[in-house]
Amino acid sequence: MRAEKQLLLDEVKSLFGKYSSFVIMSYKGLSANAANNFRRQVAESGGYVEVVRKRVLIKAAEAAGIKLDLSVLPGHIGLVYTGADPMETTKVVFKFSQDSNKAVAIVGGRFEGKLYNAADVEVFSKLPSKDEMRAQLLGVLEAPMAQTLAVMEAILTSVVYCLENKCQQDSSK
Repeated sequence: MRAEKQLLLDEVKSLFGKYSSFVIMSYKGLSANAANNFRRQVAESGGYVEVVRKRVLIKAAEAAGIKLDLSVLPGHIGLVYTGADPMETTKVVFKFSQDSNKAVAIVGGRFEGKLYNAADVEVFSKLPSKDEMRAQLLGVLEAPMAQTLAVMEAILTSVVYCLENKCQQDSSK
């Protein structure tokens, strides 16, 4: 193997070690400005985009213990390594795919050590992010407490209104 390819292979293997999750994408008809915009959006979500040759990708994946099938990798291939929140980066990729008239298509992905096909990755992209799920959980926990507090406040308020009405009746006599 030539030194350049070995260097690229080592780089892809090190990225597999650094990022535990990634999305495999296929791209076509992507202008330079659109590609830069895509890279910027992915970087803002904590991810990293790497364009790689298929054979180098297959060899790097095998060296990292990941089994990829060359027959399901159409066209030009790129990897989007996800950051701390893989779902957030996946959402960015799908949103860009829809906004760019499918110039970027999702082929599959790997999350928490398991490979998924494009349909599964699309389902993941529609799930709420960690922050959204935390907010929903807090809302579920907060609602009964808020309702209990509202009932107690209404009881106290009604007692105050009763006393006020009694005072007004006594003063009018």
